[in-house]
Amino acid sequence: MANFKSGYADPVLENPCSKVTKSSGRKKLSVLLFLFVSRQSKGRFDFCFPGQHPDFIFNCGGLSVAFIFVTKWDCGNVGTIFSRAKKLKAQFAHLYVTLNLPTRDQNDSFLCSYFKYEMQLGRPTFVPVQDIEMGFEKIVKIAHSCGGKKILSTNQSVQELENFIRVVTSIPGIDNHDANALNQAIGSIEGIAKASKQYILETTDLSADKAETI
Repeated sequence: MANFKSGYADPVLENPCSKVTKSSGRKKLSVLLFLFVSRQSKGRFDFCFPGQHPDFIFNCGGLSVAFIFVTKWDCGNVGTIFSRAKKLKAQFAHLYVTLNLPTRDQNDSFLCSYFKYEMQLGRPTFVPVQDIEMGFEKIVKIAHSCGGKKILSTNQSVQELENFIRVVTSIPGIDNHDANALNQAIGSIEGIAKASKQYILETTDLSADKAETI
């Protein structure tokens, strides 16, 4: 980790551009992130480097996680950063802004600007770091964490559906199709227990006999 800069010497690291959106700087930053992920990540990521905003998009577990990476904080030109963040937060549910703030003055400038531009807490989430390598680390860890939560949530949903179908199909005469119809219309065992015959007939394609049985 400590040898990252010397191992990948690049003008972007030695003299970071103030705007990551510059095409040459973004291409170099994209290559560096790719190399960093290849070296450090134990998981698998699908990510792309869009020609326009944001800077990086990771697809982890079917979840898109977008990042803006500000490699150098320009105290005299902070408006464009917050304007860009506000625009993108409406397009991406999971957006993070990683900021390279190695000095106290830059950190203070960010804090003042954050409130000046009336940003909502967590929309998007700003992640201050002390150097570019740390920024790469945060980007990869955040993407991995979001993807892991998505996979866990999906697995839990699948398990809940399987349990639902198993319980409902234990009712005589009720098959998988009926169980799926009840799940979509009512959604819970408790709801089915409270539902009337008429409500089941109105919201599903079950027959009158099956609705009566339930």
